Order: sequence, then C-alpha cells, then structure tokens
Amino acid sequence: MSKVAIIGAGFIGRAWAITFARAGHAVTLWDQDQAAPARAIEYIASILPELAENDLLRGLSADDVLANLSSEASLEAALAAADHVQENAPEKLEVKIQLFAELDRLAPAHAIIASSSSAILPSLFTEKLTGRQRCLVIHPINPPYLVPATEVVPAPWTAPEVIERARDFLAAVGQAPIVMQRELDGFIMNRMQGALLEEAFRLVADGYASVEDVDVGIREGLALRWSFMGPFETIDLNAPGGVRDYVTRYQGIYQHIFPQVQRRVDWAGEVLETVERERRARVSAEDLAKRQAWRDRRLMALAAHKRAADRKLGK
Repeated sequence: MSKVAIIGAGFIGRAWAITFARAGHAVTLWDQDQAAPARAIEYIASILPELAENDLLRGLSADDVLANLSSEASLEAALAAADHVQENAPEKLEVKIQLFAELDRLAPAHAIIASSSSAILPSLFTEKLTGRQRCLVIHPINPPYLVPATEVVPAPWTAPEVIERARDFLAAVGQAPIVMQRELDGFIMNRMQGALLEEAFRLVADGYASVEDVDVGIREGLALRWSFMGPFETIDLNAPGGVRDYVTRYQGIYQHIFPQVQRRVDWAGEVLETVERERRARVSAEDLAKRQAWRDRRLMALAAHKRAADRKLGK
C-alpha cells in the first residue's frame, strides 16, 4: 500500500480519490477550502454502492474503499509520508507555480508530484523547483475511475525513472497510461478532441448538419468502434490489406477535404446560439445535473461491459 495525497478535493480530486482508494492505497485529501474534503468523501460514499454493483471496485467493498480515505486540515500533514501527490487546483498558471513550490518543499523526497492540469505545460510551473525532476502532469480523462486513459506528460527535466514509476503506478491502479515523449500544447486527448470539435462546429455553422445529427454520427457511428479501438487500428481493419491498403485506397478522400478545414469557426460566435438552442431543446438547463448522472451510470455500464468482454473475447 502506498500513500497518495490528493491536493484539491473538488470534481477531479474526488474522482482520483476513488481511483486510488479502490486500488488499496491510503488516500488523504486536502483542500484550501476546509469543508471540501468532507464533501468529497460524502459524495464518494454516495456512489460507491453503484460502483460495487457494476464490479468496478477491484474486488473491494464500498466500506473497504471508504476506509482507505481520510482528510487533513494542513497541507504539511496531508503530504507527510506521501509516495504520490496528485494536484487538482484551478487551471491557473500562477496558482500552479505557487502551489508546486509548496508541494516540492513539503513532500517527501521520493514522492512523485503530479498535476491533473488539462492544458498547462508542466515546464511552465516546475522550471524553478529544486525537485523539478520528480514533477510532471498526469491528466485524467474524467472521471478516471470510469475512463482509464490517462496522459503522462513530462517536462524537459522530468527524470526518466520518474516517468517510468508514474506509468507503472497508473497501470497498477487500473489506468491506461498514455506516455508522451515530450510536452506539447493540448497534450494528446485535447488535440484529438479539439480536431473533432472544430469540424463539428464548422458543419453546424455552415448549415450542413444539425447539432443532433453530428452527435448521432459519433454516438451511433464512429464511437461504437472507438469504444474499443483507436483510429489507427480502425483503419488497419477497414481495408483488406491493412493500414497500407487503407492509405492507398482512401487518402485521396481526406486530401481533398483537408483544404476545406483550414479555417476556424468562432465557437462563441453566432453558431453558439444554434448549438445552445438545440441542446437546451433536448436537455433543459435544469436537467443538466440529472443528465450528467445518467452519463456516469452509462459509463459504469460500459466499463463493466468492456471488462466482461475483455475476459470473454480478449483485448
């Protein structure tokens, strides 16, 4: 059992807490808002039974997971004896710089210090730290206890052994680490998601498709394959002779399309009125929280199905 310090007990912090606690680690939560850790643990307790019903607690009971959770009022106490530190503060560079200076000063020398940042390059807030070689970004696809893919993004000075330890630690708790060879704006997931969103907004803004039709194309089309295959395996299996055959057959289609996508539509411009109107017609603002809970239950069911399919059919 390792000790994990969760720094920032909000939306992302509580999700990480579940991920690490169900793997048997001792998890301590701290937040600048003294009431946040208790709220996080209360929320976790409320969803653990459903996770248990879907066999998503790695063999532990809900009570076992709760027993692995605790909180501390001081940052120093939360970091004491920690082996892994997961920071989940607001996505503001100045906050990261200040907080990482404290984490580096207080955390045990052997501890990995990771940020859940989804966009800020690790070099921007670790460069001046004495222990910068043990710092990196570990960015979850939220919530990590249901979506295992996790980006590992080193700064230029992150030690190779720290990257390897981070990868091994994540794999051991049930995540699927994506290890970047070097940092890049947007990392991998936001760049891939961003490319899809850019085209989605263009199609709606230019009047080619409705918001729902675009969603149907992903939900009832591409995502069915993408739920268990990536884009390279998809094209490898979509031509008789594999990936080279696919490129020979179909690259011309995408080569023809490419010049048409070399412009941006302002997401906050006129198109936003259309997107928001169509989305609110399907789900009212008052029902968003209910729909988010529905999404998480669907993710639980999908995660359970994928685990069963992996055992039956193989990965």
